[in-house]
Order: sequence, then structure tokens, then C-alpha cells
Amino acid sequence: MSIELLKHYFDDLSDQQVKQFSRLEELYTYWNAQINVVSRKDIDSLYLRHVLHSLGIAKVMPFLPAEKVLDVGTGGGFPGVPLAILFPQTRFFLVDSIGKKIKVVNEVAAALGLANLNAQHTRAEHVNERFHFVVSRAVTQLKDFHPWVRGKFEKQGVNTLHNGVLYLKGGDLCQEISESGLRGVKLFELKDYFKENFFDTKHVVYYPAQ
Repeated sequence: MSIELLKHYFDDLSDQQVKQFSRLEELYTYWNAQINVVSRKDIDSLYLRHVLHSLGIAKVMPFLPAEKVLDVGTGGGFPGVPLAILFPQTRFFLVDSIGKKIKVVNEVAAALGLANLNAQHTRAEHVNERFHFVVSRAVTQLKDFHPWVRGKFEKQGVNTLHNGVLYLKGGDLCQEISESGLRGVKLFELKDYFKENFFDTKHVVYYPAQ
């Protein structure tokens, strides 16, 4: 699967965005051979399992110009890099506790010319800036994740959903959500947006800042 998969679901990509998305396979294949940031079995399905999966957040939340988004535990840059390509006027700050993964993110961002992306080797708990939204991809249980980002949200927001968390997660999440004690949780099923079987059990979990 290739860039055509993305163009099918996002048919208004600019020429620049098509070029940037098209380069992801080459860049991640190169860097993954040196620093393993994507599982070996997944690199051939990069556009499905990583890029399009990341862009599931965009189907739920079209970020606005000048909004600030924190990607916690970004690994090799997912979901932050694809989102930064899709929303060039939105500011993205990607963090991970593993320095070599952030090296890959910075190299990929530099190669693509992503001026709206900043990546740093640090933990979310040590980030002092405030954001409109926090995104992440299944780094831990929600009850453990929330303390990392509590208090990191801008108070004012103008988007369709109140400032909060957009969390990519798969499987049956009823118990996990219940145990988290979070209020106002909404589940968006990615199979409602993408027809591939991979998305049958994948969700975007949203909850407002609290």
C-alpha cells in the first residue's frame, strides 16, 4: 500500500503534502535499518498501519491554524509527523523518553521541511508548555497516561471538541475507560472512516481536559 491509500481518504492534499507523504516510506526504511522505530513486519505496511492510522485523529479533529498539539511517546514520530504534514499551520511538539527515536523524528522532519514540528528527548511530565490537544498512540493505560498530561492544557479553545486528549487505542476499552475515572470520554471507531480490516477494532479515545 502506498500514497494512493492516503489520497483515497484525503483527496484535497496539496502537491507539497503529496510529496512529503510520498517520502515517508523511503525515509523510514532508511532510518529503521539503523534505529528500529517501526517493527520489521510493519515497515512494508507503513502507510496503512502507521501513517493512515495516525491520520485517524484528523478524521475526528481537524486541527486549526495556531493550535498547539503535544504528541506524547511519539516513538519514531507517530502520530505527530503525519499530522504535522496534514496540518502545516498547526504547531506540533513531539516528545519521547528514548533519545535515538527522537533523533529519527528530527531527521525525518528536517528532510521533509516540517517547520511546524519540534521534537525533544524528554518525558511528558517535564514539559512546561500548555497545549490545546494532546495526542498519543497506545503508550500505556489511560489511568496511567492521564497524570502525565494533567494541567498541560490551554484553557481557551475554539475547535469542535473542547481542548483535551485524542488517544489511538485498539480492542475492547470499556474496562480501561471505567478504571480511568475520566469524565466525558467519547469513542470514535476508525472503521467508520476507513474500510480496511486493520481498523475494525481501532478507536480514537477522546476526553476533555480535566
